[in-house]
Amino acid sequence: MSKAAKKSAPAPMNTAPQDVAIVTTWKVACDGGEGALGHPRVWLSIPQDSGEAVCGYCDKIFRIDRDHAGDDH
Repeated sequence: MSKAAKKSAPAPMNTAPQDVAIVTTWKVACDGGEGALGHPRVWLSIPQDSGEAVCGYCDKIFRIDRDHAGDDH
């Protein structure tokens, strides 16, 4: 087997931009935003330490706006 055959191609990078929503509540709902093509609605709690939560279905990021967030955590 030649050296060229032993090399594997590099994994393609995911260059699609992630959807980020800046929110002012510590609890948010995500349904994929696609109507019937979305996903089941899930509720996410944003941790105070990281300030963001990621939807397990669509990978949308919910980032808290700490300057304008309510104290409902």
